[in-house]
Amino acid sequence: MQVSNAQHQAITHGAGPAIVLAGPGSGKTLVITQRVRYLIEAYHIRPQEILVITFTKAAAQEMQSRFQALSRQRGVTFGTFHAVFFHILKYAYHYSVANILTEEKKYQILQRLLSESGLHFEDEKETLSEIASEISVVKNEQIPLEHYYSKSCPEEVFRGFYRKYEEMHRREGLLDFDDMMTMTYELLTQRADILAAWQRHYRYILVDEFQDINLLQYAILRLLADPERNLFIVGDDDQSIYRFRGAKPEIMLNFPKDYPDAKQIVLDRNFRSVASVIRAAQLVIRENTKRFAKRAVHVRKGQGQIDIREFSGQEHESLYLIKKVQESLAGGIPPNEIAVLYRTNQGARPYAERLMEFNIPFEMRDALPNIYEHWIAKDLFAYLHLARERLDRTEFLQVMNRPKRYIARDAIDAKVISLETLRTYYEDKDWMLDRIDRLELDLRMLKDMAPYAAVNYIRYGMNYEEYLQEYAKARRMKPEELTDILDEIQDGCRPFKTVEAWYEHLTAYKERLLEQRGKKERDPDAITLATLHSAKGLEFQEVFLVDVNEGTIPHRKASMEADLEEERRLFYVGMTRAKDRLHLFYVRERYGKRVDPSVFLEPLLEETDE
Repeated sequence: MQVSNAQHQAITHGAGPAIVLAGPGSGKTLVITQRVRYLIEAYHIRPQEILVITFTKAAAQEMQSRFQALSRQRGVTFGTFHAVFFHILKYAYHYSVANILTEEKKYQILQRLLSESGLHFEDEKETLSEIASEISVVKNEQIPLEHYYSKSCPEEVFRGFYRKYEEMHRREGLLDFDDMMTMTYELLTQRADILAAWQRHYRYILVDEFQDINLLQYAILRLLADPERNLFIVGDDDQSIYRFRGAKPEIMLNFPKDYPDAKQIVLDRNFRSVASVIRAAQLVIRENTKRFAKRAVHVRKGQGQIDIREFSGQEHESLYLIKKVQESLAGGIPPNEIAVLYRTNQGARPYAERLMEFNIPFEMRDALPNIYEHWIAKDLFAYLHLARERLDRTEFLQVMNRPKRYIARDAIDAKVISLETLRTYYEDKDWMLDRIDRLELDLRMLKDMAPYAAVNYIRYGMNYEEYLQEYAKARRMKPEELTDILDEIQDGCRPFKTVEAWYEHLTAYKERLLEQRGKKERDPDAITLATLHSAKGLEFQEVFLVDVNEGTIPHRKASMEADLEEERRLFYVGMTRAKDRLHLFYVRERYGKRVDPSVFLEPLLEETDE
């Protein structure tokens, strides 16, 4: 197999540390697998002394199968960080698989703690996810609990959750994935004999996707690599996109300082994309200041296509996308070579619904949450149902104090609510009678409205948005996190003239999402819908990167310079998924408000204007 000069240097590197900067489509998997073979065949290293670490089980399995296609040698360890750490702990403490706390059991424990706390969160599933994530941050970054300030709930509440969670799963002898890392670090720093044994066992360590490493993982790696220091790292600092999980791109940037004698090799040949795509991506990423300066050279011939396009709104954007997808399919591009990429899961809905409308098969890389199952959507549906049908007790209880009307639960005792009975209950309180009268008028107003007008009336005429603002403040959320969902739902119902037609569409949409979740294998006859994060590692002939607007990409939460640089890297990852054609779309208006094109487009638009 022919390899480039840089690949050859990496493959044949002998002892000592090395850093390989491997850009998109540069053949890093080939380098790692060929290097393992070279270590065994040319340097006569025993396979058992070689450790290859990846970040996902799938990547480890692929790496192992690629190596086994090259060599008959067996005994090399291919595994994730967690698998390797658990392997070390297993020998020290005789753990078995039964000691691993599953994610399901973890959430059961947290759910029980939430229930016992007496606190009520409308978005319980999301809250549990946030708490679990914050527990991981505390452990991975080894932050003293008293110095950690929670974003999901009051400090003392979070600290109580943390302590009880630790107590409950440790009492049962269970380890979560974060414990595997913290306990391995403690073991190796406290037991010099055990550390020395593992250092002798794994004399050569190779790490894939090194840009995604966190501080504790790196600390353990450095311990294991001593004293021989045969640490061979492969990654791309420009594709470091997991700061929210604790990944620190600075670790890779500082590697030459930690290992001044490390050999540095740049895999600068891009075998994936045509010249125009590579050039556009380079124009974007070079705006980042904290990165290794490097160039990328195209190998593939052909001009390719970069299409930067402005639309008045999302409706025109999605219709144009459908048109281009249809043209590409008619022109012979296989469906699985086309991808639509967006910043967040929420961004998928307009395109998924539009593809359904035109009967174009698609599949999603992410388990897309159904926005119409969000508690805000359920509130809206409850109001619409109460306005059209009898006053069902369950639905009435759900929304009677959203916004605050101060209706007591004790006043609601029948399966079907009578407002006259409610008036009798509050007959001595004129101000409550006024509120009940107003609620009755609101429901009467809603009864014959089209969905878009009805949602608008609930939102502003009934002060529901004001309720969301108060809820966000109590939950330490930005109000936009809730009002964006309201915007999305309202925008989704715009095309429907009746509530019945909207409900019919929602049923079909729900069925399609359930169908997507049930799929286990990729469908060659479907185009791909994916977030920028989940698109990493994939490649397509044609990529549509949609909603490239300020507040979306970069995300509005990116307030610090480090956040902005990460968002730019994420955009770069999306751009470099394209082999031949790259479409970058932005809109001028969303939800009736003016929006600007992304700052990331500036170097591309400036070049276009020249």
